[in-house]
Amino acid sequence: MAFPETILPITVELDINGTWTNVSSDVYERDEIRIRRGRSAETEAIVPSACNFTLNNAHGKYSPKNPRSPYYGAIGRNTPVRVSVDAGSSYLMLPGASGDSATTPDAAALDITGDLDIRVDFTSGALQDVNVVNELAGKYLTTGDQRSWYLTTSNGFIVFRWSSTGTLATSIDVTSTEGFPIPRSNRIALRVTHDVDNGAGGSTTTFYTSDSIDGTWIQLGDPVINSGVTTVFSSTANLEIGSLAAVGGQPLDGQVHAFQLRNGIAGSVVANPDFAAQAAGVTSFADSAGRTWTVNGGASISNRKIRFLGEVSSWPVRWGTGGDDVYVEVEAAGILRRLGQGAAPLKSTLRRTIPNESTLLAYWPFEDEEGSTRVASAMAGGPSLNGQGLDFAADSALAGSSPLAKFESDSGATRALFFGSVPDSAVPAPQWSVEFAFNADSLETAYQDFIRVGTTGTVDSWTVGMSSTGFRILGQFDGAAAGLYSVTDTWANISGTAPVGDWYRCELYIRQFHASIEIYLRWKQGDTVVMDFFTTRSDSIVGRVTGIGAPVGGSQADMDGISIGHVAVFSNTQTIFNEADLGFTGETAGFRMKRLCSEEEVSFFLHGNTNQEVFVGPQRPARFLDLLQEAADADHGILYEERDQTALAFQDRRRLYNQTPDLTLDYAGSDGLVVPLEPVDDDRYLRNDVMVQRQGGSSARAVQETGPLSVQAPPDGVGIYSEQTTLTLYNDDQLPQHASWLLHMGTWDETRYPTVTVLLQNAVHLIDDVARVDIGSRLDITNPPTWLPPDTIELMAQGYTEILHQYRWELSFATSPAGPYRTAVVGAAASRIDTGGSELAAGVTSSATALSVTTTSGPLWTTNGAHVPFDITVGGERMTVTAISGASSPQAFTVTRSVNSITKSHSAGAAVQLFAPVAIPL
Repeated sequence: MAFPETILPITVELDINGTWTNVSSDVYERDEIRIRRGRSAETEAIVPSACNFTLNNAHGKYSPKNPRSPYYGAIGRNTPVRVSVDAGSSYLMLPGASGDSATTPDAAALDITGDLDIRVDFTSGALQDVNVVNELAGKYLTTGDQRSWYLTTSNGFIVFRWSSTGTLATSIDVTSTEGFPIPRSNRIALRVTHDVDNGAGGSTTTFYTSDSIDGTWIQLGDPVINSGVTTVFSSTANLEIGSLAAVGGQPLDGQVHAFQLRNGIAGSVVANPDFAAQAAGVTSFADSAGRTWTVNGGASISNRKIRFLGEVSSWPVRWGTGGDDVYVEVEAAGILRRLGQGAAPLKSTLRRTIPNESTLLAYWPFEDEEGSTRVASAMAGGPSLNGQGLDFAADSALAGSSPLAKFESDSGATRALFFGSVPDSAVPAPQWSVEFAFNADSLETAYQDFIRVGTTGTVDSWTVGMSSTGFRILGQFDGAAAGLYSVTDTWANISGTAPVGDWYRCELYIRQFHASIEIYLRWKQGDTVVMDFFTTRSDSIVGRVTGIGAPVGGSQADMDGISIGHVAVFSNTQTIFNEADLGFTGETAGFRMKRLCSEEEVSFFLHGNTNQEVFVGPQRPARFLDLLQEAADADHGILYEERDQTALAFQDRRRLYNQTPDLTLDYAGSDGLVVPLEPVDDDRYLRNDVMVQRQGGSSARAVQETGPLSVQAPPDGVGIYSEQTTLTLYNDDQLPQHASWLLHMGTWDETRYPTVTVLLQNAVHLIDDVARVDIGSRLDITNPPTWLPPDTIELMAQGYTEILHQYRWELSFATSPAGPYRTAVVGAAASRIDTGGSELAAGVTSSATALSVTTTSGPLWTTNGAHVPFDITVGGERMTVTAISGASSPQAFTVTRSVNSITKSHSAGAAVQLFAPVAIPL
């Protein structure tokens, strides 16, 4: 017997000293386990996931500070905890380590030398990492040249390799011409067919995708034609799934649901492990093709569904009056809780990037607060710089920096300058470089000396000066060689103009080359070298840098109005700060989140395509989570916590478009749906006048001028519902599209269903589907009751509350309409955009099949016969249009009536609309 005839098999584990320890026997059955994830509504902020349950603490085992506890010193704040349920279909669980696999021995039936057909149905979050080669399946062994074939994914593409002789020399790789679409659930079925003789003197490899191994296969890209007829080597290698010992990629981290190997394209099945049909815990089984499979390494056949993975934030010990009931009401939370606790703002991108360079010798950011008298070093124990006439925190224009200092001389004898020493270093000195950022509104006709570098070399000080017409490098000598070494040139001679009016980076790089030294002077903006100068000096020694300062000569007003910052000394040349100068402006939202999480050592999963996400503006100093949310808001995606890992995740906006449902519930059936539903038709999320401001830039406005939700006064509209939001965008050109998208979301006219509850104890056949629903998933409700609109209710899960308790498994989903994410796809038959306005030119009876339709705004309806049929709605009745004629308004429609069982007559002037119009995607 199984659930709900027996108790729900719940497993609660604590990570104790690096090992998941099952503590389920100590979990009180009297109390439910309650899990909360996501958010309560679409426009609300994501809150940390939470999990509550009760542990028996009669022996003080779960009192972290109790030395009598066997877990003393091993549990406490942020101890990892995992809650799972063993129910539903099984799968091959692959942890992703080498040797985690399922294998079957070589057999004659597997030694296919002709046409191949390989299919694998699997789930893996690792597919989001485009830098990983994911090993799927193969019959391939390098030892003894026993190579037949293998199948992998790389950078979002399918890769198939085969060898005709078993050697590496005759191995051929073929890659799909298109990347495969990664579904929101991360489950996908991939297929490759290999025709060794296509009849035209070559071989053909074709790739396919599906939602499951039993689904409909859709060709991926174009077939790949390979020159020459070929064969596949008959090797003695085992057939492996999940970890391919000889490939050198990443063993698959995820789940395999089924696999098939066929002899011939759509031919006989010679290997057919259906992992979903196996009992959880088996280590060996025979498939329907007679192959015996063995599970290896850390792999296992499991039906476990992880429902929560987080950290215990509190261990409150409670007991009854007599001390006979001692327990701990465990409170666990997702990683967002810890990351949000007292987090200090992250420093500027330059301040975070430069200290990570291993060749750094000294660094002064010049980001000191207003009123400072010295320039602080950013290196532990490093000396500060003396300064005078510096106006600190006066220039905030450099995107990758906090406000920087500006030179401001007074009218007296005090001149603006800074100076200080560079700590002695054990690093040999065959080369060094000094870099600094500067911003000059203008340059004088005389040279203005920007920086002076003292060294122990033949030239004991180097000075970089600039003027409106050119630059110079001065070298000062001591002792018997006293004198001045000078190199000058014009901006025009190095293909540039004077670096004024914006922030630039200047680099002076000196290196030893035999008995001479090479001198490089560069100016950069972001990742662009705008000017580059090179010269040499013979009979010189580089030496090491001993001091730094500015300016060293000229008039008192030499540096007035010039801003400076991020002065750094290196034992080598550097080019790594280009993007950091600009605050990484122009990177995509997902890439920013991924980079920030890498820098903060936080696990992160990107569900989407960074190349298709919104470009964001500069990263300014702010709290880590605020920076992530800024990026998520710019893309209009969802930032949340992974369910089965201690990690953050981002569902980008495009992954929310045009989803197929993860769960379909039948209101009229026995699907465990708690009824009645409680629909809401209000103005809580209505916004018909939207202003979008770019952080540090301009703004754009979008207004709904006409229609039932327009800004017009009732009854022509609803009045003004205004909103202003600020987004971190790359440039002002993006603003109109973002304002239009937010207006589209704010004027979506559909009833909301804030909560949908499913009782799995009443619908165990839905365990797999319900358990798959996550934040951002689509779920549909079919056959609504007659008192609701007759069409399928399409919803998106924003979060959920889950209850696990003995004979009860309940999920209450917080939902919003999924309709706004139905967007146009080029070439897709279902991607139809409505006219600006259409209505019946004359009334019709309940059975009339001919309509006269007037277009009041926008283009006429298509008369191309290839574009029908499609559905429209008139007065709530759904009709199928089978033909349209007429080159001017009104046009004649031929329709099939009552598609949604609504039968009624309609008056002249009734609105005519597409049944499922799509929006133009952002």
